[in-house]
Amino acid sequence: MPTASSASAHAAVVYNPVKVPLERLRRAVEAQELQHGWQPSRWHETSSGDHGRQAAADALAHGPAVVLVAGGDGTVRVVGEVLQGTGTAMALLPTGTGNLLARNLGHALGDLDASVAVAFGGATRAIDVAIAEMEDADGTHRRHAFLVMAGIGLDAAMAAQTNALAKRHLGWVAYVPPIARSITANRLLRLRYRIDGGPVRTARAHTLIVGNCGTLTGSMLLLPAAAVDDGLLDVVMLRPKNRAGWAGIGTRLTMQQLAHRSGFGRRMLELTPEVRALAYAQGRQFDVRFEIPHDVQLDGDGFGAVVRARITVVPGSLRVAVPATAVGGSR
Repeated sequence: MPTASSASAHAAVVYNPVKVPLERLRRAVEAQELQHGWQPSRWHETSSGDHGRQAAADALAHGPAVVLVAGGDGTVRVVGEVLQGTGTAMALLPTGTGNLLARNLGHALGDLDASVAVAFGGATRAIDVAIAEMEDADGTHRRHAFLVMAGIGLDAAMAAQTNALAKRHLGWVAYVPPIARSITANRLLRLRYRIDGGPVRTARAHTLIVGNCGTLTGSMLLLPAAAVDDGLLDVVMLRPKNRAGWAGIGTRLTMQQLAHRSGFGRRMLELTPEVRALAYAQGRQFDVRFEIPHDVQLDGDGFGAVVRARITVVPGSLRVAVPATAVGGSR
């Protein structure tokens, strides 16, 4: 990309007008333009009809040095899908409830000025992008990228039904009501799957999650081995047989969350037995087929019911702005 002193460099801002303090954002961007000697930024408002896809394409067409994304996880996912493979960096201005990619990359939340400063003067980090190829019951095929997680079954219901404020403040506890409804209904996924072209296996589970990174809202660590730049997908099936199984899952996730925060927590996790109701796997390609259609979500956005999906990973195909002190960053 052009250097910060380049007189021709400019940024683009893709923003969701519903979620962004626009005047405050404009002041922060203008301050960074002046400080770094960049040309005025181009501004592109998202449309509810395409979640920002056209705005991202319009931004990219003008050759920006960086595209700032001000919106929720859905906007970040769509802009990332457009930018992946282009070499143009994406900068995160977390303004949604989840801000999952920003959380997984360790960005400070709630500091708009700092986030804008990273966009203009930080480094960039290459991260993986996951691609979900999905088939509906009528044979329609769709292909979409995601940056954090894809969920089928209970996870899709949790994404749709869990109160956003509760997720922010309560973490795992916020998911108790939809889990309780799932236990009562006893809705199970019956599926056939394989990883990296290996043997086909059968399973029953309440939910299936394929992740590019592992932390959810409330710092709940669901996929402890996941890394956003390891070239791998992490898969977990939640398959409790009863209420005790759900309790075991809750305990394990709580311990993983503590381990993520401190050395003491990591030591405690090492002493905690594995939970059979949580089945983990890793790979570069995950194929799954369901007996009946099930709802799917990508980074919190619902995509309706599918009968089959193939999820693959494209390593290092999206550059994301990070603080200059971040390890491995370069611009």
